[in-house]
Amino acid sequence: MMSLAVLRLVAVTHAAAICLQPILAGVYLNGTGGAQRIHEPVGLAVAAVATIQLLVATIWWRSGGRLTAPLVSLLVLIGESVQIGMGYSRELALHLPLGIALVGAVVGFAVWTRRQQAASS
Repeated sequence: MMSLAVLRLVAVTHAAAICLQPILAGVYLNGTGGAQRIHEPVGLAVAAVATIQLLVATIWWRSGGRLTAPLVSLLVLIGESVQIGMGYSRELALHLPLGIALVGAVVGFAVWTRRQQAASS
């Protein structure tokens, strides 16, 4: 299925982008102020890729794929939207653990799309 190949590509791109975020946060906390200026647009780009992932996952599901893909993608997009809000409001007590959970979910989803189970309807 072509849409599964596209979903895999988008999921891996999403995972790579979201894994960059804690690195940028760590560099910022280590004293490099420019990392925070990069952290913000990368975070917005991560949410944009999540929106594309949701669209591709829905197309894949509608063409015979698994419902798991759009459901997980929707939950991740909601989580990332909350994450952006927590970042702007400087609610780090929620921003940090939510970020950790999102990295795990997005990387886990990317791995799941590569598994044979994802390919079977």
